[in-house]
Amino acid sequence: MFAAAGIVILLLMVFGGFALTGGALGPVMHAVPHEMLIIGGAAIGALVAGNSMDSLKAIGRSFKLIFKGPQHTKQDHIDAIALTSQLMKLLKNDGPVALESHVTEPDKSTIFGAYPALLANKPLVALICDTLTLLVVSSGTLEVHAVEEVMDNTMKTHFHELHEPQHALQNLADALPALGIVAAVLGVVKTMGSIDQPPEILGGMIGSALVGTFLGVLLAYGIVSPLAGRLKQVLEHDEQIFHAVKQVIIASLYGHPQPLVVESARSGLGHHVRPGLNELLDALRGR
Repeated sequence: MFAAAGIVILLLMVFGGFALTGGALGPVMHAVPHEMLIIGGAAIGALVAGNSMDSLKAIGRSFKLIFKGPQHTKQDHIDAIALTSQLMKLLKNDGPVALESHVTEPDKSTIFGAYPALLANKPLVALICDTLTLLVVSSGTLEVHAVEEVMDNTMKTHFHELHEPQHALQNLADALPALGIVAAVLGVVKTMGSIDQPPEILGGMIGSALVGTFLGVLLAYGIVSPLAGRLKQVLEHDEQIFHAVKQVIIASLYGHPQPLVVESARSGLGHHVRPGLNELLDALRGR
């Protein structure tokens, strides 16, 4: 929502300011389709050349995140901490055998079933279930630091894949000014081929060529780079729930009391999704 509003404000201020200062929008609008054909086509070609089909699909899906915003709400973070706490409590009180059915078939688990929004998050469920399955099959003999290392590697790989579209968009933003220059140079070449034309015609052709440079810079620093930055913000926001789950598991394995386990997970959350400690403890008591 804010991304779309920002783009509208940008276009209104740039073109509106140009018109208010006496600039003629007609020649610019006339040149835009032709220059955009060159710049946009080159940009799409560069994306296709530099990315796999899966990466291109991920880039397309990333625009939903950019305009919709973060996936996880404050309640999702409360639920994630509560879910993982319940599973760790079951492991501690009833042993690996009691936990096994829940982590091997989470879709049939009554514990996971109480959190349908989290159950739909397959990477998060996989992180929880795969980690706890290790604890089940090892009968609790694993070193805590080894479990933490496995979780860190899993999250690192997952986050790296999630950030690939953001890096692709940022690379595109870095390339757009140069692609604008390419369009401008072609316009100059076209102008030089018509050097025998009257000055007013040559002036219009040179102006159209310069629109290419303008569009390349505007698209790079006014649209694509901010969208890449917004995508990074959204992805980092949605990563916090993974870190919260990890903290619950690791702190529980160290044998910390529940309030400290909860606080270790809660304190790593951003202020916009961080519940109060009492709020979180009350939620746990209600389960």
